[in-house]
Amino acid sequence: MCSLSLFAQNQQDIQLANEYLLKGDKQKAIELYRDLAKSDINIPYIHNNYLSVLLDLGDSEEAHNYMKRLLRKDPENIQYRTDVGIIYARTGELAKADKYFKELIQTYKSNISRIKMIADYLSGKSLAEYSIIALNESRQTVGNPYLFCLELAMLYRIKGEKDKMVQEYLNYVTQNSANIQYVKNVMQALLTKPDELESLEKILYERTQKYPDVDVYSDLLIWVTMQQKNFYASFIQARAYDKRYKKFGERCMEVARVALDNEDYDNAFRSYSYVVKEYPTGPYYLQARLGLVKTREARIKNIFPVNADSVRNLIADYNQFIESYRDNPNAHEAQRSEALLYANYLDEKEKAIELLNNLIENPRASLQIKSKSKLDLGDIYLLKGETWESSLLYSQVEKALKESPLGYEAKLKNAKLFYYRGNFRLAQEHLDILKEATTREIANDAMELSMRIKENIAFDSVGLALKAYAGIELLLYQNKTTDALNELKELREGYVIIPIYDHKIIVSYDWEATLFNAKLGDTIEVAGRAIRRPVSNHTILDDVYWLEANIRMKKGEFDTSLGLLQKILTDYPDDILADDAFFLQGEIYERQLADKDKAMEIYREFLNKFPGSVYAAEARKRFRVLRGDFSDVAQPQL
Repeated sequence: MCSLSLFAQNQQDIQLANEYLLKGDKQKAIELYRDLAKSDINIPYIHNNYLSVLLDLGDSEEAHNYMKRLLRKDPENIQYRTDVGIIYARTGELAKADKYFKELIQTYKSNISRIKMIADYLSGKSLAEYSIIALNESRQTVGNPYLFCLELAMLYRIKGEKDKMVQEYLNYVTQNSANIQYVKNVMQALLTKPDELESLEKILYERTQKYPDVDVYSDLLIWVTMQQKNFYASFIQARAYDKRYKKFGERCMEVARVALDNEDYDNAFRSYSYVVKEYPTGPYYLQARLGLVKTREARIKNIFPVNADSVRNLIADYNQFIESYRDNPNAHEAQRSEALLYANYLDEKEKAIELLNNLIENPRASLQIKSKSKLDLGDIYLLKGETWESSLLYSQVEKALKESPLGYEAKLKNAKLFYYRGNFRLAQEHLDILKEATTREIANDAMELSMRIKENIAFDSVGLALKAYAGIELLLYQNKTTDALNELKELREGYVIIPIYDHKIIVSYDWEATLFNAKLGDTIEVAGRAIRRPVSNHTILDDVYWLEANIRMKKGEFDTSLGLLQKILTDYPDDILADDAFFLQGEIYERQLADKDKAMEIYREFLNKFPGSVYAAEARKRFRVLRGDFSDVAQPQL
């Protein structure tokens, strides 16, 4: 009973001492800790705090005496033995600390578990350099060069020694190739600067030369060149990898897909062409043939204005593919692409609807392709202005494929439909759900639209300017470019056009009185007319410039487009659209005007102004291409 009472009292004193320490009253805390330390039973509860306070108060003699007492009773306690060196380090006796730690490491270097304890404890005390020494000594003594890979990688990361960190992650992945995705994820998160990726590439080149049979090094080399968007280098490595490991073009297909997504049409075409030529009986042959047509399509759609004859040639290519491989899943994908070309570029909507309905009714088509076709069909009905048909089709896919990427895409399309109609509350409800979507692209699109709605109804609860802007976006979607430009001009000048369907209105606002040359309270006949109403546009003006710049670019009016982009940079230099506008200027000079020098100048300046932009890697790569860094590479003919 007495011992229980004593234990309870000790616990109260420990708690009180800890409270003094938290409040910064170290003198009162040390008095209690000193008294508590007389009983061995209290040591586990007070040791760290007691020793730390002793050193904070400069009482190194008492600290050494305290540790001697503990070590007499427990000489093999790793923490106590390490703490002796900590005392030397904390009191500035660095030579003694260095000698002590190294001797301690020598004592336990053959004991893996104890060395690990020492290393962990030292790194927790901000002495990572001795943790590294401990783990490397143990690794050498045991004769296992792959021991402690992850631990050392983390320590080198703390020390900022990224090359050594990379070497350890490479050692780790060598032990088990199943670890490769983990290593890629870590590298992607930690190696964010161009020179860091270049250093990794160099290390991997050296390792592939030294260990040609270790496939993970070749795999990572393909991956790092793709991170740098150097898709020609990726293709060269993928080609060798596929040949060496008999992958029938699998890695070349991966390079082709990513290059196409990043608008590197030359290297996408090169990679697909290689698979078609080298593996005509392989499992990726049809995908590669279709990829060649898709690459041509992507390039044609990005040269403005889009040439209708080129689109018809693409349709002929898709038709030839479909006829050759009818009812193959790749042919179904080709039929979707053909339908969208008819609808979006040739204004042959009925032909597109027919093709998509054939796919939806095809018993051999997969659920995935049928669902995609339904979404495409919904898009075409939106082109026709039949929004209810669109919503019905989107909702069918959303309901059938809940919690899947296609289901999320359908939900996003419905959200945009509400947005186009000016029903921002319902749009926001959908977007709030989609912001948590597992697909990053959909989540980002939802976040962007949600922010636009919130920004523009914060000062205008009715959202008149935003409703006008959303209506303009719908006009553009429906290829009514002239109408869209007219309404953009009005919005830029601070007006929106509101059609009136009632026969009469009562003049209630000053601007209405001015507009109709009437007095407040007058009743005016206005049936079939439209009101040009003033509206505050300051929160959406940057978006207006951006939208019109893109329209003008697609119409081939490049000077006007460049002027609007410059307007964003001049009037909104810190805006979220600033880096988009700057980068698009570079694209116009490079791809539309073929002004290599001006494009290089813009990309160089872009990297100085927006080093953290999502476009930075692409700008750097394009600058290098234009400078001629890859000029020895023969370009394929699309």
